[in-house]
Amino acid sequence: MDSLPAIFMDLAVILITAGVITVVFKWLKQPLVLGYILAGFFIGPYFPWFPAVTDTSNVHVWSDIGIVFLMFALGLEFSIKKLKKVGSTGAITALTELAIMFLIGNTVGHLLGFKSMDCIFLGCMLSISSTAIIIKSFDDLKLKQQKFTSTVTAVLVVEDLVAVLLLVVLSTVSVSRTFDGGQLAMSMVKLVFFLVAWFVFGIYLIPTFLRWMRKYMTEETLLLVAVGLCFGMVVLAAKAGFSTALGAFVMGAILAETIEADVIHRLITPLKNLFSAVFFVSVGMLIQPAVLGQHWLTVLIIALSIILFKSTAATLGVMLSGKPLKTAVQSGFCFCQIGEFSFIIAGLGLSYGVIDENLYPIIVSVSILTTFVTPYMIKGALPFYNWIEPKIPAKVKTHLEQYSEHARSDDNRVSISLFIRKQLTNILLYGVILVAIVLLSLGFLRPFLDRLFLDLKLPQIWSRVIGLVGTLIIMAPFLWAEAVKNVSKKKIKDMFETYRFSQAVIIPLLVLRHFVALFAVGATVAGYVDMAVGFLMVIAIIVVGAVLFSRRADGFYSRIEESFNKNFNSRQAQAAFHIPVGMENEFAMERLRMTAASPLAGKTLAQAQLREKYGANIVTIERGNTIIDLPDKNAFMMPADVLTVIGTEEQVSKIRSDIEAEADMLVHDHSDHEMHMYRYHVEAGGPLCGLAIKQSDFGVRHHAMIIAIERGGEKIVNPSRDTIIMHNDTLWFVSPDELTLTGFEKKIVEI
Repeated sequence: MDSLPAIFMDLAVILITAGVITVVFKWLKQPLVLGYILAGFFIGPYFPWFPAVTDTSNVHVWSDIGIVFLMFALGLEFSIKKLKKVGSTGAITALTELAIMFLIGNTVGHLLGFKSMDCIFLGCMLSISSTAIIIKSFDDLKLKQQKFTSTVTAVLVVEDLVAVLLLVVLSTVSVSRTFDGGQLAMSMVKLVFFLVAWFVFGIYLIPTFLRWMRKYMTEETLLLVAVGLCFGMVVLAAKAGFSTALGAFVMGAILAETIEADVIHRLITPLKNLFSAVFFVSVGMLIQPAVLGQHWLTVLIIALSIILFKSTAATLGVMLSGKPLKTAVQSGFCFCQIGEFSFIIAGLGLSYGVIDENLYPIIVSVSILTTFVTPYMIKGALPFYNWIEPKIPAKVKTHLEQYSEHARSDDNRVSISLFIRKQLTNILLYGVILVAIVLLSLGFLRPFLDRLFLDLKLPQIWSRVIGLVGTLIIMAPFLWAEAVKNVSKKKIKDMFETYRFSQAVIIPLLVLRHFVALFAVGATVAGYVDMAVGFLMVIAIIVVGAVLFSRRADGFYSRIEESFNKNFNSRQAQAAFHIPVGMENEFAMERLRMTAASPLAGKTLAQAQLREKYGANIVTIERGNTIIDLPDKNAFMMPADVLTVIGTEEQVSKIRSDIEAEADMLVHDHSDHEMHMYRYHVEAGGPLCGLAIKQSDFGVRHHAMIIAIERGGEKIVNPSRDTIIMHNDTLWFVSPDELTLTGFEKKIVEI
């Protein structure tokens, strides 16, 4: 046999070492992510007394796949609706934290004697938190369903987006030693364009595809389709110049709006656990004891700066966004580490030769150290809040509560501000769709038609006409939406009369809408025909379209929008009901799957006493294809039931631990439990002869079950209860007990 590829040996070393060490960490009740990192150190190149990984390039590929699955699972748990709901909080918190940590990083760098470029890179590296570490810590600590975790996730998403822009800025600064604001602006436009395009087309197409395929889907095919879509989006993101993690998150968020989301998440969890373990082990392999020994003071100062100032900055950012102090502390304490993007930024600086070569191993060591602290900071957030809250002066508490209430209040009551917001959203959304259609048409459809007509030896003019007409037909409903949708003449007239200077805002917005629509048509026409001819065609198209196609475009667009909204709200429609907006801060509602190890499994609602013990209520029980709404007190809760629970955040958190309880051991040894098999020969005149099995009451009296009757050389397997026991029959029966039966003419023989 040929020599085994190195990856087999490396994976054996990685997984066995990680498995053994994480068992020890589980026994010690410590976060598993720390065990993975320690395992990586043991098998890394800097620990000579243990079998080491030989091909690190393959391991890094597997670790990259781990990040993809982590972000994909995060997207499945964090839908677009949640992102929209906490988007402002995420943006305010992230930008506050990034600004403060950039200044802290620069200051610490100068105090440590770093060069100016090293300080700039250090400030950027300290600004970006580790999504993978935080999400894994939430998994280990069973905190994923807490309310504050959605705030944390929103901040992480914004940070990752900013990190993409930082890479562009740092690349420009490294090459030209100057800041190019134009390139940064173009990168931001490109990022927004692709995100909107991916979400819009993804929400419209993917749930529709899954709905068509639902009757043919098994768990196996659904897993293949979901993972395939995930890696497809990863490839698209990479081709567009973005990170693979962003692509995985986007696809997860798209699939989160489908009713298959829960099943997909359950199916990919084992894959996520496997590959993410390799990722964290690969992080541990970067630990260099020599660097820690040589630069221990630098590493310690930077790590302490992150732990202290980063968590404080994040807490301040959450408070500025209007969240209560408790949520701010719980969220802020999660941001006490740096991670994978910091490695990328450091690697970028090294590749351009603009930072000191010692900065990379230093930042890796800082990352490892802060990673160890993260789970303990997250666990310590609530005790810290409980300790500090009574010490805050009453006047300060009042101001904080008033600020939080004011920030959460509806600031869109003025109709003109709401109108402007809708107009800008309309321009952005449909503008992106139109530009995407133009790019797809000119980039793929036109070359395809040109080649086709050339092969068929047909005049090229016809390929251009077909492509142009087809593209304009597809664009028609979106052109109507861009130029006409959400424009009420009566409403605009009322705002002109009510608000002074409103014309200076409203008229430019309406002009901009029509300009975007005209630009899309003009770009399409110019891409297929001569510019001068195209200009005349644009005018003709506008006139004809305004006269003939406005209503048809309206109807066509309405059908598209209806289908989109159906896909977008499909998962939300599965909820038992929706908590009113004004009560969302008081109530939490979750769908929890009951495990077989749950102490509530097999009990009725009356026996469980949920209201008395937990304060929570069960509003629906989903069992297979059956939904029990408002179950009465005699309704049973069974393993694998999905329960919709409503209550306060604390009440739901308390009942969650019992509903989703884990078994004390994954596998139990039942070898001491033995079922004995016996046989008995029926004699004439015996106590069983001539009786039906049910008449003999044999099973109840002797705690046994007749599984076969041997009669005339043939066996009756699992005889019915009406079977007559006859002379010369041989009964085969089983029992968990050691039987000593009396009253039989022949002794029972155990086999």
